[in-house]
Amino acid sequence: MKKFLNVVVCLLLLSTTVTGQIIAKPVEYTSGDIVLKGFLVQNASIKGPRPGVLVVHEWWGHNQYARKRARMLAGLGYTALAVDMYGDGKQANHPEDAGKFSSAVMKDLESAKARFLAARKLLADHETVDANRIAAIGYCFGGGVVLHMARSGVDLAGVASFHGSLGTEHPAKKGNVKARVLVCHGADDKFVSEEAIAAFKKEMQEAEVDLTFVAYRGAVHSFTNPEADKFGEKFGLPLAYSKSADKQSWADLQTFFKETFAPGAESPQAN
Repeated sequence: MKKFLNVVVCLLLLSTTVTGQIIAKPVEYTSGDIVLKGFLVQNASIKGPRPGVLVVHEWWGHNQYARKRARMLAGLGYTALAVDMYGDGKQANHPEDAGKFSSAVMKDLESAKARFLAARKLLADHETVDANRIAAIGYCFGGGVVLHMARSGVDLAGVASFHGSLGTEHPAKKGNVKARVLVCHGADDKFVSEEAIAAFKKEMQEAEVDLTFVAYRGAVHSFTNPEADKFGEKFGLPLAYSKSADKQSWADLQTFFKETFAPGAESPQAN
């Protein structure tokens, strides 16, 4: 038994990476009988509890892009968890599979919420995290997920959606949304109609949600992902990376978090 435990400890140490003050490691957690495979990143230069941020992946699944964003958040001083909404770290290599995986999650919103809450608990329980200051960001599919979590009243300080879906069959109700909301939208996104945007804004207004909606001129779907051009060309989809919209939306997120986590104060800064 002792030999077995030593092997497990060694494997865990080997899977942990340290880059400067950034410590990153794969983590496993469960929701019911589903094993979920996430990626936790913290900043060793920050002392004491700091806000935690959940990162929800695109419809491709928990991949290196989601992990990259978690690392970027850790660089800003937050502890970040790239979550796994599909289970077992499942990823898609074709839009048909991605559509099946994402649809399966969104058709069973109770299960989706349970998986999200399992990730939230793991992050909130981490020694570096202030459990009273948790937020979530999501990309494409993940943007729709975090907006749903806000609508359903999950205890989050804020949520930010990047080129995410806006529609829902379960609109927000007045007094139910605890989170401030930031939507970073490509003004030329072919997947989101003007009618959908108007309906979303009306929904948020009627539910008295603190909403910031930013549309980036010339940006289309998946504008934050440098791989978008490749995916768009390969599968004939209206996807494209926009360096300017990516940069501006990340700056807008930082401002949003500064206001959300500590009104009038700066977010945690690495030494």
